[in-house]
Amino acid sequence: MIEAKERKRVQKNMRRFLLLLLLAAFIVVCRLLSLQVIDRTELESRNFNQVKTNRTLQSPRGTIFDRNGHPLAMSMVTRSLYADPKMIKEDPATIADAIAPYVRIKKEEIVERLQEDTAFVWLDRMMDPDKSRAVADVLDNEKIEGLNFVEENRRFYPNGNLLAQVLGFVGTDDKGLDGLEMVLDKEIKGARTKELVATDSRGNPILGSIMSKYIPDKERSVTLTIDTTAQFIAERALDKAMKETKASGASIIIMDPKTGEIIAMANRPTYDPNEYEKGTEEDFKNRAVTNIYEPGSTFKPIIASAALASGKWTTETVFHDTGHIMASGHVMQNWNGEGYGDVRLLEILKFSINTGMARIGLTTGPAILLDYIKAFGFGKQTGIDLPGEGEGLLFTLESMSDIDTAAMSIGQGIAVTPLQMVQAFGALANGGHMVQPHIIKSIDNPDGTVYEKKETVEVGQPIPEGVAKQIVAILEKEVSEGGGHKAYVEGYHFGGKTGTAEKLDPENGGYLKGRYIASFIGFGPIEDPRFVALIVIDDPGGTFYGGQIAAPVFKDIMSQLVRYYQISPSVSKEKKGKAPAKVERPTVQTNGDGQIILPDFTGWSTGEVRDWLHEAGLSFVPEGTGYAISQEQVSGEAVDPGSAVRVYFKR
Repeated sequence: MIEAKERKRVQKNMRRFLLLLLLAAFIVVCRLLSLQVIDRTELESRNFNQVKTNRTLQSPRGTIFDRNGHPLAMSMVTRSLYADPKMIKEDPATIADAIAPYVRIKKEEIVERLQEDTAFVWLDRMMDPDKSRAVADVLDNEKIEGLNFVEENRRFYPNGNLLAQVLGFVGTDDKGLDGLEMVLDKEIKGARTKELVATDSRGNPILGSIMSKYIPDKERSVTLTIDTTAQFIAERALDKAMKETKASGASIIIMDPKTGEIIAMANRPTYDPNEYEKGTEEDFKNRAVTNIYEPGSTFKPIIASAALASGKWTTETVFHDTGHIMASGHVMQNWNGEGYGDVRLLEILKFSINTGMARIGLTTGPAILLDYIKAFGFGKQTGIDLPGEGEGLLFTLESMSDIDTAAMSIGQGIAVTPLQMVQAFGALANGGHMVQPHIIKSIDNPDGTVYEKKETVEVGQPIPEGVAKQIVAILEKEVSEGGGHKAYVEGYHFGGKTGTAEKLDPENGGYLKGRYIASFIGFGPIEDPRFVALIVIDDPGGTFYGGQIAAPVFKDIMSQLVRYYQISPSVSKEKKGKAPAKVERPTVQTNGDGQIILPDFTGWSTGEVRDWLHEAGLSFVPEGTGYAISQEQVSGEAVDPGSAVRVYFKR
């Protein structure tokens, strides 16, 4: 009986204990429910002070390298300053006073942003390291709440303005805005990843948690055909030319004629893409690709090639030059107004005889000329992997008169881009085979595999190999003996052509009086061409002839490149031995009547005689080629300004 009562008591206590246990569990569940659902906002506010925001992160933009693996454009981690105006307790004006010396916006704008009705506002993006450290010290020392940093990727160009117009630049949101950065935006732009950032009561992000920043994988990289050393050589030469000529602008292109790879491309004026906001519209122009200009005499080899290839002219065809020629009732004459007598194609090109080229063009005919000119790639884009490429301007066959044909034959009345000229002369140097210029060598995946590789693309053969060799041989004489002698590189065979043209008036049409574009285009070494290079000097002050100011730039660059690429000389100084030892040429002297006193020209090259006479204001009548052996007017004789001086040459 007693045992039964004890059993009932124990069972009653157990039921009471279980009831209490269930009640406790119920209370815990309710509390958890309250914390997780009902009071979630209040709890987050208490723990994180209502700061919780979604942001977009950008992975580092892909690196751009030169052909030898040297970085040209790369991404670096920087700090960006932001604020949560709702967390700010201090006077916005006081905060502005404290941080204004280190950010790129004025105090007034800082105050305005700190008073905005938002939980997030930028104060400064991608700050310089020293500026961000200074602001961090201010925030810490002054215990300012509601301001903090986030890391972002900033584009950095380690070589400053080197290759600036080609590379372009990137905006604050990792968007390519110009040059290759814009063209390659889809391939190398960083991937976007969302992040959830929570902060403590002072606005400091709580990192190392599931809500902390996640850095996405790196992006594709790009290798260019550019050689940084060659680029540096070209830009240094361009800076020297700009200083000496006081030109308004200039450009250089160096290309491998066999592959179409652009080795160097430079423009002036220029800018630093690290500080692109300081640049101007003119600074951003890639003149080598976008600008159009009249090529002048540099176009004559193209016309000559067409005439030879079509069979309308030969290297032995004789033209009797009287100094002028009629076309459509207009008179075309040589630069000095003088005739050269009986001349062949060699002399016509070497001495840049306008009348001879006009006769070649008229004999060949506009239809044939236009066909060959278009086959050389003029009148259309080359398709290079750079933005803003120009097409140039050509005559239409239906609209052409004889004077138009004559003008086109001396490089007037049409417009080309520097890149088109390089492509066309590349065909001359490459046995008539023309390749497409390109500046991207490959695009590689992050794991090192090749995403895309650029191959050499032949875009035509405008002229036969035999014709190309004939023109090349003549253009070598242009450099060694003719108007392009200042491009001569001792010990090497280079060919080329000078050019001087009036500058086009883009607003009113016609030409800008007294303003010129000087140029020189050359290639070599002729035995195994490695380079074709064009120098264009826009609106030089003082001397404006291409042979005087552009040809020396070519010589400067090529003299360095043959050493850099360890190219063996074509001929030794001992074997050449045709010219006497170099002596200082006399300056122009006059007598009391203003007449020019002639020096002894014996041993001078054709180009040297021509340059001296031109400087003296005299006309030049050469007889033969090579080096001067005699002259019609003897040394010491005084002649009137404008007189024609006949000099005899022999190889």
